[in-house]
Amino acid sequence: MGSYDTEPPRLFIETPCIPSPALSRAAGCNIFLKLENLQPSGSFKSRGIGYMMYRALLAKPGGGVHFYCSSGGNAGLACATAAATLGQACTIVVPTLTSAYMIDKIRLLGAKVHQVGANWALADAHLRTKLLAHDPSGVYVPPFDHPDVWTGASSMVDELASQLPAGTHSGPHRIDGIVCNCGGGGLLNGIMQGVEKNFPGGRKPQVLAVETVGAESLHASVRAGELVTLPAITSIATSLGAPRVSERTFAWTREAAYLQSVVVTDAEAVMGTVRFADDARILVEVACGATIAVVYNGELRKAMGAGMSDEEWSRKNVVVIVCGGSNVSLELLETYKETYGVK
Repeated sequence: MGSYDTEPPRLFIETPCIPSPALSRAAGCNIFLKLENLQPSGSFKSRGIGYMMYRALLAKPGGGVHFYCSSGGNAGLACATAAATLGQACTIVVPTLTSAYMIDKIRLLGAKVHQVGANWALADAHLRTKLLAHDPSGVYVPPFDHPDVWTGASSMVDELASQLPAGTHSGPHRIDGIVCNCGGGGLLNGIMQGVEKNFPGGRKPQVLAVETVGAESLHASVRAGELVTLPAITSIATSLGAPRVSERTFAWTREAAYLQSVVVTDAEAVMGTVRFADDARILVEVACGATIAVVYNGELRKAMGAGMSDEEWSRKNVVVIVCGGSNVSLELLETYKETYGVK
């Protein structure tokens, strides 16, 4: 086990996958919720970032490292959470627009926070040139673009393959579809890797990747037939705000016919968040609400159930990845409801 002599505390947990009668009724098929909001950091990021950090720690002679991450969102929070669990130093560099709400959450975990630059790219450049370059014990923790991050995220599909009760399937362990959102592509890459591993050969579950208008870097790339960098992020779903997806993410759209991309509006993402709070009594940020919105607005059936009769569609089993996210509060949700006229 390298330089780490004892088994460390678990950096992420196996999350429940539960049926949702309310969302099933809305969708017209069987909806199961993979509750990644229950991870230690409050989002799925604990899987990939935790796994990557643990492997980096094992690879360091002497075992002592200082983790660096440039993210004022869920990746930064996951990094700080894992570092606290591992008992290692951690510095998070966030853009100047990062809310005090998120900065307080990160600092509460014992991480140092530097607020630099108007956007993520500037914050990341400061981290690399001013901090990481001068720290021999430093380890860079990328928010999404790293094979270990994808492997960690893929573990949720390992769990799904055995979680759904056999009595609800049209076949043994039959999963017909998986819905997740896409920012930079770390989650989607993990889902795709997990599907390839757990469903080798033959029929695979369909995968639907959801983005919001103003943060649709994957969808724009698919339409253009090449990797596209968005000029700006204009969506309120800032956790999806990667101007460019990873090269591996775009490659999946070329390799996997069972992968589709869809875009919802900010208003629909807010609607998804609000209705989910009512139906599931779970509060998630609007980036997660975007995923859930396709259940309510009919896009899920258009993507996965086109041409099916109501009876055929009703037998399908679809897993929605409730990715979670900590950039949400009742006050913020009320503001969004008023802004977008969502009731």
